[in-house]
Amino acid sequence: LMYLTGQVDKRTLEKYEREAKEMNRESWYLSWALDTNIEEREKGKTVQVGRANFETEKKHITILDAPGHKSFVPNMIGGASQADLAVLVISARKGEFEAGLERGGQTREHAVLVKTAGVRHMVVLINKMDDPTVNWDLKRYNECRDKIIPVLKKVGFVPGKDLYFMPCSGQTGALLKDPVSNDICPWYSGPTFLEYLDNLPPISRAREGAVRVVLFDKYNDMGTVVMGKVESGSVVKGQSLVVMPNRTPVQVLQLWSDDDEADEVTPGENVKLKLKGIEEDAVSSGFVLCSPDDTCVVGHIFDAQVVIMEHKSIICPGYSAVLHVHAAVEEVSVKTLICLIDRKTGEKSTTRPKFVKQDQVCIMRLESNELFCLEPFNKFPQMGRFVLRDEGRTVAIGKVLKIVE
Repeated sequence: LMYLTGQVDKRTLEKYEREAKEMNRESWYLSWALDTNIEEREKGKTVQVGRANFETEKKHITILDAPGHKSFVPNMIGGASQADLAVLVISARKGEFEAGLERGGQTREHAVLVKTAGVRHMVVLINKMDDPTVNWDLKRYNECRDKIIPVLKKVGFVPGKDLYFMPCSGQTGALLKDPVSNDICPWYSGPTFLEYLDNLPPISRAREGAVRVVLFDKYNDMGTVVMGKVESGSVVKGQSLVVMPNRTPVQVLQLWSDDDEADEVTPGENVKLKLKGIEEDAVSSGFVLCSPDDTCVVGHIFDAQVVIMEHKSIICPGYSAVLHVHAAVEEVSVKTLICLIDRKTGEKSTTRPKFVKQDQVCIMRLESNELFCLEPFNKFPQMGRFVLRDEGRTVAIGKVLKIVE
């Protein structure tokens, strides 16, 4: 995409191709535009969230290339929490598609994480259609689509509403920017991927309201620079804000939106802010910049509605897992199980359950060791939905109902 939109020039790509050949990684040279560190190139896996920008005819788009490998899912959650649109790239190549969908495969888990992070649209690109085992075969395309729809429906995506499918080839660029000829693929007449992005409705967000900038990174560059996503409100140069949960007062010295300096940033933008009044080591991922007179909620005991997605044994009070909420990561334990909710009727049980198991929905009280930033889901969904992970897999998804203390 970056090559097709002119963000990576031909000479750079030729250089990547040469270097990839030297490492016997010939077919991976395109991925090197975003996999920039040596470890990623040697192993052929994205580890960090790569970020890049490109322009279409009508839109300015930021790509967050999130890791697909299961060891790096926590990094992927950070990418998902900054996104408006998810692009799930699945391989049509025989064997590869099936491996991604297996119980322990990544496709299912990524779909859950993306939905929980509040991503509004999902495009499924069925890739490698040019592969010799596929050869733009409609039957294989439909087979992949029909197998993935139930997985995405279970997570909450609705085909035709917030879920769109299209075939493509990342290697040749077919259907990313330019349509393909009828003799190669006579059965697809929909938009190319870039046309689809251009035609998406603009995403409306509250410019009014309290400032909430969820921070996910920081570094030192002649002062403290933080990176984050503006979730509500707008921030201008010189503005006074507070970094939560520690209530540190700061002043905004400089602003960048997608690496371009700006005087004001608004909701939806991925931004960098140079701050006065705080040291770099006093900022952690999951801290939130707020308006001084209207800060976010900070707590360590809260009630939540939790759906157990995948867990072999039962969950009882005392069970602990890692909570990912916006960009914060906290260890939490189950303090009490309050009631079960019937998935069909929505009715709550009258007695307290002793345990909860897979596919059940439960209201429970959770407790973390540290105070962190969160909000009730009904007030501020971006900071009220979370996932629980244990032993390298996503166990449950949930939403915060109320903060107890």
